[in-house]
Amino acid sequence: MEESLKNTEIYEWDVDEERTGERIDKAIVDYYSEWSRARVQDWIRDGRITVNHQAKKGNYRLKMGDHIQIQVPNEEELQVEAEPFPLDIRYEDEDVLVVNKPRGMVVHPGPGNDSGTLVNALLAHCGEHLSTMGGVTRRGIVHRIDKDTSGLLMVAKNDEAHESLVSQLKEHSVERIYLAVVLGIIPHEHGTIDAPIGRDPHHRQRMAVVHQNSKHAVTHFSVRERFAQTTSVECRLETGRTHQIRVHMKSIGFPLVGDPVYGPKKNTYSIEGQALHAQVIGFKHPRTGEQIRVEAELPEDMERLIQNLRMKK
Repeated sequence: MEESLKNTEIYEWDVDEERTGERIDKAIVDYYSEWSRARVQDWIRDGRITVNHQAKKGNYRLKMGDHIQIQVPNEEELQVEAEPFPLDIRYEDEDVLVVNKPRGMVVHPGPGNDSGTLVNALLAHCGEHLSTMGGVTRRGIVHRIDKDTSGLLMVAKNDEAHESLVSQLKEHSVERIYLAVVLGIIPHEHGTIDAPIGRDPHHRQRMAVVHQNSKHAVTHFSVRERFAQTTSVECRLETGRTHQIRVHMKSIGFPLVGDPVYGPKKNTYSIEGQALHAQVIGFKHPRTGEQIRVEAELPEDMERLIQNLRMKK
């Protein structure tokens, strides 16, 4: 076992009152939503998860103050297969490409999503000409958008390009414009939401505006069109936090239409998943310094949604 635990990433936390009495496998999946329960149970059986430095079974009930340690296998052990399926590439050269991701496609492999992701398709399209800085499962991936968000993503084809694009993201110099449709009528034309985002302490699989264990987040928005009960808005990201637009718009009372996590439980609109599209991406070319700006039209489902909303004005 000692040999198999080499090259791992360590996660540790102490059980608080909220988790006391929960099964260890369920609690870990709630706390780290990116891992599947089956994967966590495998790690428990392999002895990769301990309580107070002792192995436990998956049905162990947590006690207040228990110290949990999780030793996650290094993803270098994983293999990601190239899968040749069509990509909507809007820009490409020897250093970078911009792809228009469809709604429903996961960006990179993870627990429960070993194939059919953007990375699988990129490996087939680019071969070894993808940056390695993100690790095996994130070859070429500089930033992400959610599975059910469509639109433009930058992809780095070498590590030098990757470093440049990540630096531009950190400097907030990348232009990122999204089109969203939100529930409710926004009364003012423009606004800025400057509110930190972190894990929702009550729902670990969600993000929320919180002031502890959070990161600075800023979204600028402007109204494009008002309908009978909804509003289409243009959102410009200054930062890029997980679920940022979805969380920020909900925080001011205007959740996205169709959002299964942050919106109403019942979706009465003709779209599956949140009405959010990454429409514009602009950046300085890593090698030439030229300003690159790519724009993608709305996908059919969002175009249809907006046409239906106009008819009901």
